Amino acid sequence: MSLLQRLMLVTATNQRPLPLFSNFWVGTLPALAAACIVVTIIHRFGVRRPLIYIAAALVSLGMVGLGVSWVFSRDINFVPLVIAVLISVAAVQLKRLRRQDNELTEKLLEASFTRGSRSDEGDHRLLSGLKLLDTVLAPTEAIVFRRDAAGRLVSSARLRAASGIMPDTERNSVWREGVKLCERAMAIREIVVEKVVADEPATNIALPLRHEGRTVGALLIRASQEFDDDDRALLLAVGGQMARNLQREQVAKTSRSRGRLDFLSVTASRKRLDSLYVLNGALLEQRVGINALSEIGDGVALASLDGRIAFANEVMCLFVGMPEVDTVRLSIFDLLAVFRTDVFDEPAIAVRRVLQTGQPYEHELQFTERNETLGLRISLVLDDSRKRQKTPQPLCLAVVVKDLTRIKEYEQLKSDMISLMSHELRTPLTSINGFAELLAADKQLPEQTKEFVTIIANESQRMSRMINTFLAVTKLQRKDKQEVLKIPLRLDEVVRETIATLQPVAKKRRIRLVEQPTERLPPVAADKSMITQAVKNLVSNAIKYSPERTTVTLSTALEAEAVRLSVEDRGYGIPTEAKDKVWEKFYRVVREGQEKDEESTGLGLSFVREVVEQHGGTVGLESEVGRGSKFSFTLPRL
Repeated sequence: MSLLQRLMLVTATNQRPLPLFSNFWVGTLPALAAACIVVTIIHRFGVRRPLIYIAAALVSLGMVGLGVSWVFSRDINFVPLVIAVLISVAAVQLKRLRRQDNELTEKLLEASFTRGSRSDEGDHRLLSGLKLLDTVLAPTEAIVFRRDAAGRLVSSARLRAASGIMPDTERNSVWREGVKLCERAMAIREIVVEKVVADEPATNIALPLRHEGRTVGALLIRASQEFDDDDRALLLAVGGQMARNLQREQVAKTSRSRGRLDFLSVTASRKRLDSLYVLNGALLEQRVGINALSEIGDGVALASLDGRIAFANEVMCLFVGMPEVDTVRLSIFDLLAVFRTDVFDEPAIAVRRVLQTGQPYEHELQFTERNETLGLRISLVLDDSRKRQKTPQPLCLAVVVKDLTRIKEYEQLKSDMISLMSHELRTPLTSINGFAELLAADKQLPEQTKEFVTIIANESQRMSRMINTFLAVTKLQRKDKQEVLKIPLRLDEVVRETIATLQPVAKKRRIRLVEQPTERLPPVAADKSMITQAVKNLVSNAIKYSPERTTVTLSTALEAEAVRLSVEDRGYGIPTEAKDKVWEKFYRVVREGQEKDEESTGLGLSFVREVVEQHGGTVGLESEVGRGSKFSFTLPRL
């Protein structure tokens, strides 16, 4: 047996093979077993790491087979074994490549369809771009061309001015000339401007529509004026946007079905490349949002979820006191450390609260040494495409800083003016009311004069009440939370105190006040004086607008995480169209056949709403004309 025969392990003709080795199945089973082992190993560890071990095992097996053949003049089926192993490796690798290619293609198509537009939006996008150009160039006609499957230029969108309609006899020749001009612009990849010799001056402009080095179409513009080179940058920018729109339209119209061997297909690879271009174009357009943040007057910074600052606009850099290049080296904690104050001394706690709850953190920061007030907001930005999910995907942290110094100065000026005006009004009103009461007490006055003096006294008292209530509402609207002292408060105790206070007033009007208490009512965190005044306003209204010999009922109830207080009367009721307006300042309900109540200031319910909302609660109203009303509010329980 020659050395070549021994290396190839081919049985010599003068040797009689043993039946064991000549059996077909006995020779096939080791090859199948080796193939299965190799397939299992590659599935478990991949190709790269076990490949050297498989090659070493094959070489070792070949050496053993060479030794067996040399010594015993008998062969083993080494060549079929090697072939089976190689085929197995190739088959498994192709399967893995196909699976990864399918996954990559699916992600690309999904991203391009999500980021891109639907096929029915393509014409609208192109036409919108042409209208934008119409405001600058005022063309008589503008046409967007794209290449069809045969490589010919076909029209995708067209815009014509009223004066740009051409006769039918000239349309075909002019169209062909326009197409040639566009093909020329696409060939040289530059804007081509051609002056038209006619009765009136005209210019044809052909612009290749390119994105990332690919020409996907052309734009033809017929203008009645000469092309100004200053418009070149705008024209190129609009052309790039139209190129991306054409790519979107092409990908949106492409079938998403795939074959088993698409990863070996040049056409399928071209489709994947088109999807990638669409995705890149969409990402380019999304930079608009980031660049727009630079134009905002507030300081804005975006921090990725590793804590590093990804973006900071110019205003934020001014707040921090460093250039934009240096801010990207900061962490969000370094950035927030610049805004430390007595009330904001632990930025890490604020960030942790935002990450854990998803709720934004807002606070006003006072810097007395430089007479500055800043508004700080830290929020978690979520993925818009996943907001419908129960747990939306967080994207980054946003830090917004507003300069509130001037706004606070204006608010203080407004408050001072209101206080001054109210004080100046109170002084003459007090005099008017006092002298009117003295005159009304004089028994020698004629009856008509006494009636007029009584009206003066009542109106001055009503004006005083209006000023007091207006000041209270204005103070609440300033949202100065330092003036609100929240303590644990039981609403059932407030109800009992209110009934005791207003019982004499109710008896005069023959109204019965009734309490419906609730056992084991939890307390709320509230300012006792403000809540008591709000309840008094509701009960006073119920007494005022209820007929004699009726009942006003005060009740409290526990609802989930809130406590509700209700005041129900059997009065005239409130029309449906007025239910939302009764909470507005100065609004008074006009009942059918009656004029507005002149004794009412129209501020009582507005005060109630402001107090309740400042405490984190809500107001409610149930009413039916002729059957009474039920005013209520809720406050969060402790």
